[in-house]
Amino acid sequence: MQDIAQNPWGNVHSPCRGPQKNQSNQGDIQVKLAKLAQALSLVFIAGAASAQQNVQKGERIEITGSNIKRVQDEGALPVQVITRKDIDRRGVTSVEELLMTISANGTGADNLSSNVGIQLGTTDRNNNGNSSANLRGLGASSTLVLLNGRRISNHGAKGNAVDLNSIPLAAIERVEILKDGASAIYGTDAIGGVINFILRRDYNGVELTASTDITQRGGGDIHRFSILGGWGDLARDRFNIMGALSFDRQEILNGNQRSFHNGFQPDRGLSPDTTGTPFATQTGSAGTALGTSFRTPAGGTQNFNRANLLSFQGNCDSVPGMSQYQDRLWGNLGFRYGCAFDYGGSEVITQPVDRTQFVGRGTLQIAPSHTAIAEVIASQTKATKSFEPYQLTTTLLPGANYPVNGPYYQDLSAYIPTFNRNLPIAYRLRCNDCGNRMIETVTDAYRVLVGLEGVVGGQWDYKLGLSQSGSKAESTMIHGYMYRSLLISALGSGQVNPWLLPGQSQSAQGAALLDAARADGANLFGGEARLTQFDGAVSGELFNLAGGAVAVATGFDYRRESYKFRNGENTALPIYQAPFDAEFPEVSRTIKAVYGEISVPILKSLELTGAVRHDRYSDFGGTTNPKVSLRFHPINEVLFRASYNEGFRAPSFFQLYGAQGEGPIPGNIADPVLCPNGNVAGADLSVCAIRPDARQGGNKNLTPETSKQWSAGLVFAPVPWVTGSIDAWEIKRKDRIYELTPVQVVNNFQTFPENLVRGPNGRLDETGGYIRAGFVNADGDITRGIDVNLRLTGNMWRGRWIANLDGTYINSFRSRIFVTQPYTEFAGQWSDRDIYPRWKHQASFTYEQGPWAATLFQSWTNSYKDAVPSGVVPPGFDPYVERYVIYHLTGTYTGFKNFTITAGVKNLFDKDPSFTAHNLDFAAGAGWDPRVADPRGRSFIARVTYRFS
Repeated sequence: MQDIAQNPWGNVHSPCRGPQKNQSNQGDIQVKLAKLAQALSLVFIAGAASAQQNVQKGERIEITGSNIKRVQDEGALPVQVITRKDIDRRGVTSVEELLMTISANGTGADNLSSNVGIQLGTTDRNNNGNSSANLRGLGASSTLVLLNGRRISNHGAKGNAVDLNSIPLAAIERVEILKDGASAIYGTDAIGGVINFILRRDYNGVELTASTDITQRGGGDIHRFSILGGWGDLARDRFNIMGALSFDRQEILNGNQRSFHNGFQPDRGLSPDTTGTPFATQTGSAGTALGTSFRTPAGGTQNFNRANLLSFQGNCDSVPGMSQYQDRLWGNLGFRYGCAFDYGGSEVITQPVDRTQFVGRGTLQIAPSHTAIAEVIASQTKATKSFEPYQLTTTLLPGANYPVNGPYYQDLSAYIPTFNRNLPIAYRLRCNDCGNRMIETVTDAYRVLVGLEGVVGGQWDYKLGLSQSGSKAESTMIHGYMYRSLLISALGSGQVNPWLLPGQSQSAQGAALLDAARADGANLFGGEARLTQFDGAVSGELFNLAGGAVAVATGFDYRRESYKFRNGENTALPIYQAPFDAEFPEVSRTIKAVYGEISVPILKSLELTGAVRHDRYSDFGGTTNPKVSLRFHPINEVLFRASYNEGFRAPSFFQLYGAQGEGPIPGNIADPVLCPNGNVAGADLSVCAIRPDARQGGNKNLTPETSKQWSAGLVFAPVPWVTGSIDAWEIKRKDRIYELTPVQVVNNFQTFPENLVRGPNGRLDETGGYIRAGFVNADGDITRGIDVNLRLTGNMWRGRWIANLDGTYINSFRSRIFVTQPYTEFAGQWSDRDIYPRWKHQASFTYEQGPWAATLFQSWTNSYKDAVPSGVVPPGFDPYVERYVIYHLTGTYTGFKNFTITAGVKNLFDKDPSFTAHNLDFAAGAGWDPRVADPRGRSFIARVTYRFS
């Protein structure tokens, strides 16, 4: 790997192919710009400093985004490169953390803190233990993840995206991020871009590494150990064998370990809208002690339907996590005498995760120009999702109301004159005695590859590969879930006390009943994805033009993908509120693809590249996608580049083959065709007030999502110590696969007329008639923005400094489901799935002198509009989430023989996440957002690497 100090281009391709101008001729310029350089070095601190691969001058290599091997600085596509040195300097401990340092990566629920305890819809279900990439915020399934340039299997449970936990960080040599569409090169999923993890090759020696990352405030510590070994020199011995084994542990970070994790901040518009409390709140219901509603002597004519003894006494906050229900904030005056519980604050912030990863690679030069490769990659990830205990509502559990003759019967007649102690009590209880709901997911992933690559005819590079990869995930409910019938029996017995105060505990009888109802160890699901791939490509030069050689590449790709999913619902007894999903018998499909690419140097300064690929899927047909790019290099100091391409994303197995469910829609509707004016006075109720059946689930008629996108920019190097690039881009995605509700189908029937299926007599509500909801090809979205990179280098105090900035500005992200609707703008707005801050950047300033190196990092996420409180907005409410800016400082010393020692501080100023006025009903975090911020606070890192050969 080329040292960062030797490569002034960082993560942009140098436009300069000719000799540099004489340094002496530049002296005056450098003197005049010295002060400017010093100022810029303070402003343009940059994120992960990147460098190009160390290759011999003139050697052709393959760069992500093209199949044509070329001299590296000739590329015209926006490719960011992150090296092994960059990863080590930053103190990164997982691939997930690495991806979060990329400004072009989306700000979404793709990490292990953001997907705690929530279901994100069918496409994102079963996300347990999975972390995903999400370039441009287009969704994890629209980012293609490669390992050494080839595909790997999707996560065994999620089924539509690669699990980053399966990528072996210890063996990564570099990461190449193509910030452009690439379906013409790689096929499906490459709409948002491509992330190619390239592993170490031809390693000789042994390397031991141990690291730790310990938080100042406790919780969330990270520990890691790895061993890397290699034997044989390919150039000398004609073989190399390399192996790497690593283990890392992310410890749990509980909600009570961070004060900002707080869902009760009513003066800022945030308070839990629930009366399910550890000290139960009685609820109004016919045939119960409260009746449907009640009044109090002090309440006048206001009717109430919540009653908590502690609220009447003004003591809601005497129980940890409880507070007075904010009836005026939410506009629910009937809840005035209820207590609330900060269920969001009781969440586990960061899941505990154990990762074990292995890489084995053998390379054998079978002839001077031919090399055989064998590779085995395996990983196991164990993640435990933990979220708040059950909220039990006894009116939804027939037979669970507290009985009149129970020993803990709570008589509120002293506060409610109409209280009838001869009737049972309906209540809401946050069942702390049930315990946090905990789901452990173990994911085993692997890839086995054999390949052959080399040169034929002296000038034609070729590669062949046969691989199989798979991912199997098993989830188990290890605590907190209960068998429904046994839970009802326990509650209805009266032996379980729902009104425990701090210091009190259940009786032996009550505890025994709850323990008997536990479903600990029951299986939640098991999923398995598998990918078999046979691929090959050849590239070389055809003939010469005045501008240089015309180069071409062509290849094929044959894949077989399969997926199956088993739920654990078929237990002896039904489990209450277990997040089961539909059973999914094994399905598979084959994909056959051919592609071609040509590079034409029209002039020495002008190169045109074109590519086209045709993919044919066995389950929905074929698609052809072109790409064209232009590179114009009029002078050494400036390079212009542009590209246009079309892309696609194939429907996932869930979206195509998900189980169909059928049942009546909730409430009456008007037939939009037979009753066009709706259910108005005098309307024919036989067609204007009907309740037809609806079918929801997968849709075998889905077509791929498609995209048209372009990028245009320039790379500049006005003086030897300044380089940079700026690229504008736009992506238009159509035929977005979306899960419709029946009501949406009816309200937009002109867009989906075929989804109103009529019976023999033309009616929706007769036998054979129904509304087809579920997955459809809806409209789409348009996103556009600008990527910026700036890099400065220089000498100072007998050492060398490097400053780098990598940022992304999102000008717009507009989306709509139906063509009849206006677009909704999401850029700079809060959203429950992905957030699109206008500006994000990563920055760093590095100083190197001898064996010493120090780097100051800055991570910046811009302010965005906050979620509006659901109830009454309090005076002075700030409608914007404050920008989130943190710094890291690391130092490295290599002065001891064979040792590399790194130490540092993450979140140098112990910055808390910015406040946001949402609880975790639709997005993780209570008063903060894990999609944006790191909850660990200040932490101290140390890493030692010892190398010997």
